[in-house]
Amino acid sequence: MKFLDQAKVYIQSGTGGSGCVSFRREKYIEYGGPDGGDGGRGGDVWAEAVEGLNTLIDYRYQQHFKAKRGGHGMGKQRTGAKGDDVVLKLPVGTQIFEEDQETLIADLTEVGQRVLLAQGGNGGWGNMRFKSSTNQAPRRANPGEEGEEAWIWLRLKLIADAGLIGLPNAGKSTFLSAVTAAHPKIADYPFTTLHPGLGVVDLGPGTRFVLADIPGLIEGAAEGAGLGHRFLGHVERCKVLLHLIDCTQDDVAGAYRTIRGELEAYDEELAQRPEIVCLNKIDALTPELVEEQAKQLATEYKGKPLLISGVTGQGVKQALYEIARHLGIQAELEAEENPDTDDSWTPL
Repeated sequence: MKFLDQAKVYIQSGTGGSGCVSFRREKYIEYGGPDGGDGGRGGDVWAEAVEGLNTLIDYRYQQHFKAKRGGHGMGKQRTGAKGDDVVLKLPVGTQIFEEDQETLIADLTEVGQRVLLAQGGNGGWGNMRFKSSTNQAPRRANPGEEGEEAWIWLRLKLIADAGLIGLPNAGKSTFLSAVTAAHPKIADYPFTTLHPGLGVVDLGPGTRFVLADIPGLIEGAAEGAGLGHRFLGHVERCKVLLHLIDCTQDDVAGAYRTIRGELEAYDEELAQRPEIVCLNKIDALTPELVEEQAKQLATEYKGKPLLISGVTGQGVKQALYEIARHLGIQAELEAEENPDTDDSWTPL
């Protein structure tokens, strides 16, 4: 299934049914009077967050959603039927914006959450409603009220506990495939990952969390350069960021500075999220060179980076426990109880 995280759709609620002009006509009943019923209410347009969806691809092939109009009123005081509603089934994490792409209508963050997008028009009154002492045979009825219509934007922001960030080819997809059952495309060239990927990390009972692989960011991503601008939004919902830096590149400090700059330019609050910095691909260098790269990184990052290898699994378990500790789940307790446990991770 293709990944799509943004779509523009047209919605229209149903028009109300028209009222009826009718008079009672039965044998032996004189002056039966008006008995025209009201029109039915038009259908509404709803949005609902459902399980099992992680893309908006369905809304690429269908962009128009129109609810049914209400049934017309009929004689014998019969009211028209209400028009059928239309429900847009959306992945959890979808935001709904007005056509200007800035005014937020709703943010669907829980399964089963529903929001009314367009209300159906009221049905028109039948002539029975207009009967009075001075007008006992009204010959008028109201048409139904027009439904609402609008263009709206659907924008999906993945709901993940932790997010993988870094420059292109930093080893994010390899890391995700090693610690989860996800199978992202992996290759030795930049921008292999064209859309975010999700995987579930299982460290034992009560220590599961969702990890998102965000496509590589480059300098200027916050202004729209590369693939990063569009996908930076997926990082917004992550509670902790795992920042991978390729230790085989020449300027590891510059790589760290670039990503931090883009996070701050995009959202100051996002830049304040807990961050775990890892020097990845240490299996490709000697321990001495890895130490030199760590010293170079220390000129920008004042903490102690983790040394990991997504290919061999070295140091990966420690990184996962660090994520779990920031998320406040049980894994850190297990790590404290078993300090002598081998910190390597067997790739799945």
